[in-house]
Amino acid sequence: MAATKARRPLQCLLNSKALWGARRSFGAIPERSIPSSASSSSSSSSSSPSQQIISLEYEYSAHNYHPIPIVFSQAKGSSVWDPEGNKYLDFLAAYSAVNQGHCHPKIVKALQEQSEKLTLSSRAFYNDKFPVLAAQLRSIFGYDMVLPMNTGAEGVETALKLARKWGYEKKKIPKDEAIIVSCCSCFHGRTLAMISMSCDNEATRGFGPLLPGHLKVDFGDIAALEDIFKEKGNQIAGFLFEPIQGEAGVIIPPDGYLKAVRDLCSKHNILMIADEVQSGLARSGKMLACDWEEVRPDVVILGKALGGGVIPVSAVLADKHVMLCIRPGEHGSTFGGNPLASAVAVASLDVIKDEQLVERSAQMGEELRKQLAELQRQFPDYIKEVRGRGLFNAVELYGAALSPVSAYDICLKLKERGVLAKPTHNTIIRLTPPLSMSADELREGAKALHDVFEIDLPRMLRTKPENSTPNSPHVCDRCGRKMYGA
Repeated sequence: MAATKARRPLQCLLNSKALWGARRSFGAIPERSIPSSASSSSSSSSSSPSQQIISLEYEYSAHNYHPIPIVFSQAKGSSVWDPEGNKYLDFLAAYSAVNQGHCHPKIVKALQEQSEKLTLSSRAFYNDKFPVLAAQLRSIFGYDMVLPMNTGAEGVETALKLARKWGYEKKKIPKDEAIIVSCCSCFHGRTLAMISMSCDNEATRGFGPLLPGHLKVDFGDIAALEDIFKEKGNQIAGFLFEPIQGEAGVIIPPDGYLKAVRDLCSKHNILMIADEVQSGLARSGKMLACDWEEVRPDVVILGKALGGGVIPVSAVLADKHVMLCIRPGEHGSTFGGNPLASAVAVASLDVIKDEQLVERSAQMGEELRKQLAELQRQFPDYIKEVRGRGLFNAVELYGAALSPVSAYDICLKLKERGVLAKPTHNTIIRLTPPLSMSADELREGAKALHDVFEIDLPRMLRTKPENSTPNSPHVCDRCGRKMYGA
């Protein structure tokens, strides 16, 4: 019975007209009767191709995502088409995995050519593509060595293991006492180690016990970090952080924070570990977000756009005195460093350089923020803050003023106007388009958001349900603080 109740809201949303523009959700999922499998099958012939695909995924896939109801069927550059042929502008870029644009011809060509020669060797043998990628990463970023993995979460796990191993071998931390310090509101993935550092209740509730050996500190609070280092410094192996917090809502640290972190880590002999999976590879208007303060971390984690939106590739970069603490048999991956992914990654890095995506991101990001700042001026009761660097941007809304409308509802209306964005938490809309997006497309996206605020939102607020529940702040189970939604 409990399982049935748990499934009902998603089924209701799936079959609701709200998905197709005839009804809005107001941040809640409408209650409806659940159609039987037989009735769903009998009506499938009359439903749209997109609705059929969404129904199929709902029936046979785990319900671990709550997507915007649009089906990607084809994509090129900054544009996406659904099965019905409707065109949309992508303002998410797969969480920065397609910085170079969807199906970039040079990256796709590298995939096609390599797939006809060799796709996998495993690390039991050498292949002729991974060393080329390793040398390219050395040339671009200046670190002695790379440890290849596949996903961003694997890259972070690898960095944590590397930091612990370095801590025991080089820093002489007593056995099993190594500590990793991370930041409140961080997001590094959803493995057990990652959620053991998380302030996201959805990621942590029901998955305990969390792993030991982790301490938290407020992002941007250098005094708090110094206090932890002074108190526990002899046991701390590494400080893991995002130079710009993505999932938290594109949170940018105070000026000078990264340099101060570098100084403290050097002073206390603690590895400075930068998770650049989302913020790196030109997304912020610099090759790495740490470059904004000309800081060199001890360990850098890359992912997402390293695969050009074509194949998962991640990499951990470090100098020899750190990297060589891991020896044969102590860590690895069957697919890490495979020739197909390596060839794609080489092409992905080439595109960033050849098309000057770092410079383009910086220039286009400034233009987008000007347009968003004008929206804030026009709608000051709704828009709390516009922030970002490069094409890594967010619009934070006043939860109380919008209630019970949520950022998800705003994104549904954007979708109806041909723009695809994704909320993070109830009150933040992340705007991170492909770095290849044109100035006209950026203006089109900003115009769509303007029209949602000017036309759609007043209608939504006028027709809001009676006795609706206001957007409530997210209260962290770990520290008890209000995190989002104020």
